[in-house]
Amino acid sequence: MPRLIHSLPKYRRHRKSGQAVVTLNGRDHYLGVYGTKASRIEYDRLIGEWLAAGRSPLGITGNDITIVELCARYLKSAVAYYRGNPKVMPGIKRTIHYLREHYGRTPAVEFGPLALKAIRQRMVAEGLSRVYINDHAGRIKRIFKWAVGEQLLPIEVYQSLAIVPGLRKGRTAARECEPVLPVDDATVDATLPHLPEVVADMIRLQRLTGCRPAEVCMIRPCDVDRSGEVWQYRPASHKTEHHGRERLIFVGPQGQNILLRYLARDPEAYCFRPCDSEAKRRAAAHAAR
Repeated sequence: MPRLIHSLPKYRRHRKSGQAVVTLNGRDHYLGVYGTKASRIEYDRLIGEWLAAGRSPLGITGNDITIVELCARYLKSAVAYYRGNPKVMPGIKRTIHYLREHYGRTPAVEFGPLALKAIRQRMVAEGLSRVYINDHAGRIKRIFKWAVGEQLLPIEVYQSLAIVPGLRKGRTAARECEPVLPVDDATVDATLPHLPEVVADMIRLQRLTGCRPAEVCMIRPCDVDRSGEVWQYRPASHKTEHHGRERLIFVGPQGQNILLRYLARDPEAYCFRPCDSEAKRRAAAHAAR
């Protein structure tokens, strides 16, 4: 198995010309007279740009890169940026699938408004919903916006896509979806007696505090400030943290009565655990024999 090398390409002297040179991705970049301050500055500049590009070849223009290559680079960047978020990555991968399937070998610089509309029309023909199609179109625009920021494409490519409006309700053949409404209280109340005790308490706490399902699952004793009359729960992570926003959830007396039964454990352990729910279910089944 080849050994992975993480060191930077060396600043070297080209014997025939006497110039300084550095090789990046198999291509020589000449920096000026060897040993001079100007050549060292040029070396630092190229290395900085090369690292910022994820050790990818420099100097690639929109005429050189295809849609397939662009999507591969964006996917690598998205995995690092979104940290493999299971709520985000499937949508990005599906958008890339549409781009690669219909325009994979097309030079990225030639992808314009008509190409975007053609992909959109194919989705309409497949019977996809208007909102779903607009989501994919928005991701396509963001891929090209990212490419402009990485100096892979001229800004005109993204600007031409940005002016394409989304599909409007009642103005397109794309089908409309029924709105997803909250479950009514009567249905929730009728369901709670049939749920495991731990799951039922999670639902009761969520209804009282208004926190998200993931935030209920992540509650730990160390995240709950019980110093005041009203407890304060700060989730270790939440969906808007990348915007620099703080998430604070208040737990009143009714919520405290529910949560108090799950706080007598390691401060770093999760309060609501599937193993606890399963243990209670097994104990109840054993007692009923």
